[in-house]
Amino acid sequence: MAEDIRALENAAQPANPRFTWGVSTSSFQIEGAARLDGRGDSIWDAFCRQEGRIKNGDTGDVACDHYHRYSEDIGLMRDLGIDAYRFSISWPRVLPAGRGTANEAGLAFYDRLIDELLASGIEPWICLYHWDLPQALDELGGWQNRDIAGWFADYAALVARRYGGRVKRLATFNEPSVFTIFGYGFGWNAPGIADKAALHKAIHHVNLSHGRAVEVLRQSVRDASIGAIHNRQPCYPSGTGDEDRQAALHFADYWNDAFPYPQHFAFYPQALAEEIEPFQKPGDLALIAQPLDWFGLNHYSPHYIKADGNCLGATLGPPPADVPRTAIGWPIVPHAFRDTLLDINARFRLPIYVLENGTADDDKMDGSGNIEDAGRVAYLQGYTAAMREAISAGADVRGYFVWSLLDNFEWTAGYSQRFGLVHVDFATQRRSPKASARWYADLIKQSQKSSAAGGITSAARAGSDG
Repeated sequence: MAEDIRALENAAQPANPRFTWGVSTSSFQIEGAARLDGRGDSIWDAFCRQEGRIKNGDTGDVACDHYHRYSEDIGLMRDLGIDAYRFSISWPRVLPAGRGTANEAGLAFYDRLIDELLASGIEPWICLYHWDLPQALDELGGWQNRDIAGWFADYAALVARRYGGRVKRLATFNEPSVFTIFGYGFGWNAPGIADKAALHKAIHHVNLSHGRAVEVLRQSVRDASIGAIHNRQPCYPSGTGDEDRQAALHFADYWNDAFPYPQHFAFYPQALAEEIEPFQKPGDLALIAQPLDWFGLNHYSPHYIKADGNCLGATLGPPPADVPRTAIGWPIVPHAFRDTLLDINARFRLPIYVLENGTADDDKMDGSGNIEDAGRVAYLQGYTAAMREAISAGADVRGYFVWSLLDNFEWTAGYSQRFGLVHVDFATQRRSPKASARWYADLIKQSQKSSAAGGITSAARAGSDG
């Protein structure tokens, strides 16, 4: 641990000693209380009710019961010593029909959460959208309906009015490439559509919604610090043939660039531009490309891509046999994380916040109630070391958030995959910190001690946000 801290400090540049350590979650994955206090259905509630969609028939109805246990979970955050907590607002909890009359009980839940975070010295970071579209809006076309840009802007205005006096860190979307490609292109995730035109409409309308929301947040929240959160990963060919090489290049345009490019540069990658043109109107790209304060990155591993007959001509393939993998088969390639951070720094020239990084491990509780998740600890050590290398090479990384605080509902995998620093017994809702939680708490503590002594907060680099 001491060696880790010294190496991180050596990578830092001598300027404002500011770096943010945090954890991330999302509303549908932890809150539960699916039918309480006026909450409406989301597309994931509906998707979970479709037979065969979710492993073991799991649902998000109870999840981690964070809706009732948020105080306990904030206590776990205090024990970790984190600076910030990134969570998402449940759109159908605060606007059950997605628009129209707001639900006071839902809004009040986030009041309580935010107030207790602030009282605990933890900065709240709000993400407006982490995949749980109100089902009522999906029945009106969802992300395929251009009107959703206005509905999303109205939702952003509601959040800004209610919480903007207390919350300044705001993100529009989490992983738009994932929920559009998986939900509208491949049909793997909610709402379960596999259609080329649906995918391209959804991509463009999400981008429009981002632009409209940023406008609203700027107007409504004094001193707002605004970004979007992208899952950005190198896309390598799964095989050695030309078909897989071309598929990897094509898939990367969609996965990595379909959202950051229009949002930052006001154009779509060439692979998408012609497909999206029928859904564009004059002025759309200028509206989408609102100035942002930071780039949010989620990264776990590279993708290995193979050619396929689907609407993208590409899909996820296996990594080479010699590539280490996590307990759920995801490649472990820390240098890809380093390279991604350097690439983002070079392309977008914004402060970078790593807002998800972590792994599912084969967590087992021993007879004493301990969970020695050595695989997760090794993963986090390797990836924070890669982050250190990127910082040393010039990447302007300002923060690092682990996914996730809690074991939770992992979408189509249900409760079969555990990403948490804290184990959750879903039958009893008992929380048990794992060895990785202790490791992360120690890393943060040593970093803060260094900063207090006049050094540079570990892994930090230079300055306050632009």
